[in-house]
Amino acid sequence: MEKKDIDWGSLGFSYMPTDYRFVAKWKDGKWNNGELVKDPNVTISESAGVLQYAQTCFEGLKVYTTKHGDIVAFRPDLNAERLISSADRLVMPEVSKEMFLSALDQLVKANAAWVPPYGSGATLYIRPFLFGSGAVIGVKPSTEYEFRMFCTPVGPYFKGGLKPIRLYLSEYDRAAPHGTGNIKAGLNYAMSIYAGEVAHKNGYSENMYLDAATRTYVEETGGANFLFVTKDGTLVTPKSNSILPSITRRSLMYVGEKILGMKVEQRPVRFDEIADFAECGLCGTAAVISPVGSVTTPDGKEIKFASGMEEIGPVMKKLRETLTGIQMGDIPAPEGWIRKIL
Repeated sequence: MEKKDIDWGSLGFSYMPTDYRFVAKWKDGKWNNGELVKDPNVTISESAGVLQYAQTCFEGLKVYTTKHGDIVAFRPDLNAERLISSADRLVMPEVSKEMFLSALDQLVKANAAWVPPYGSGATLYIRPFLFGSGAVIGVKPSTEYEFRMFCTPVGPYFKGGLKPIRLYLSEYDRAAPHGTGNIKAGLNYAMSIYAGEVAHKNGYSENMYLDAATRTYVEETGGANFLFVTKDGTLVTPKSNSILPSITRRSLMYVGEKILGMKVEQRPVRFDEIADFAECGLCGTAAVISPVGSVTTPDGKEIKFASGMEEIGPVMKKLRETLTGIQMGDIPAPEGWIRKIL
C-alpha cells in the first residue's frame, strides 16, 4: 500500500481531512449500522442539542505503525469504556464497545495510506465523538444523536519536542466538585479555552489548575494530567474526583510500577509541595509526556523543578521511552494493550 505524499516529520498537531470517516445515527431508540463516508461536513438542525446545550462528548486515541510494519491501536477498549461513562453522565445513548471497536477498525483500514510510517515521529490521531443532533428548544436531552469517528495524521502536541515547558498557575477553575470534570465532555474543554489563551499570550504553554473548592490541590491542565517525581524517585499523580481518568496516566503508572520497579502513588497533591518535586510532566494521548520546567504564580513567583529547563528529566524520559516503545512494538506490551488492525 502506497502512503500519502506527506512530509511526516514536519507535521504539527492540527487537523488534516483524510479520505473516510465513520458515521452512525441514533433515532427512535436505536443505532443504525453506521457507514464510512467521504464528506467531512456535518449537517444538523440549527436547534440541535449540541449547538444549544453542548450535549457532546469525545475521545482521543492514536494509531501507530510498529517496527514490524503492523498498524495498531493503543488500548482502544478503555476509550470505548470512557465514552460510555461520558455519555451516561450527559444522558446520551451508549455506543457499545463492540460498535466503537468495529468503527475504529473500519476507519483505519479505509485510511491506511494516512498512517505515518514507523520512525517518522508522527501518528494517526483518532477522534471519536458523540453529539445531540436532534432539535430541542427546552433544556432536555436531544431526541436524535450521531456517533462519528475521524482520523488525522499528527506530529507532536507541543512545539519544541521534549524541551521543558513553562506553566501558569491559573486564577480560573477548570471543573467544580460533583461536576463533569471526570468525563470527557466538550463543555469542559470550552471552559479552559479563555484561560488557555491568557496563558499563551503571556508566554506560557499551558495552565495548572487547582481544585475549585479550596484552591489548595493540583488538578490538571486544560488537556492533560500531571505526573510528579519525588527526590527519592517515587512517581506521584494527583487524585481527585474532578480529574479526567487519563488512559495514558493509568498506563504510565503501570509502566512505572510493574516494568520499571518504581514506587507509585495516586494521592491529593498540595500546590505548596510541588517545589519539593524533582520532576514534573504532563501526560495524555496527544502529548504522551511533556516535561514541565517551571510553574509561575499570579504574583510572579516562578517555581522551578530540579530537572531544569533544558531537557526532560531522567525518570520522565525513561517512562516516555518505555511507553512509546510499547506502542511502537519495540518493547513487549502487557496483555490486551495493543489492538492489531492491519
